[in-house]
Amino acid sequence: MNRFFAICVLLVTSVLAGCATQPSPELRPYTAEETKQLALEALSRRGLSFDEYQQQRAALLGQPQKSFGFDRQGEMNAVRSMALQGRPS
Repeated sequence: MNRFFAICVLLVTSVLAGCATQPSPELRPYTAEETKQLALEALSRRGLSFDEYQQQRAALLGQPQKSFGFDRQGEMNAVRSMALQGRPS
């Protein structure tokens, strides 16, 4: 009977000691930078079109939206800085 009582006391003591420990670091609130990074990672997994992705990314980062699109020659125009030879830019 003493052995059973000792085991019960030991078990109850260990459970109470485990409940009294400080919370783990995972339970702390996220910083603003961590929240922004998590939102960007979630955005990249959503499978949006290029334009929708750029719009939502600019909104998350607080940056002005850059104009991406196609020019008259059917080429991608991402604010070209050099002129193509023989074509107006």
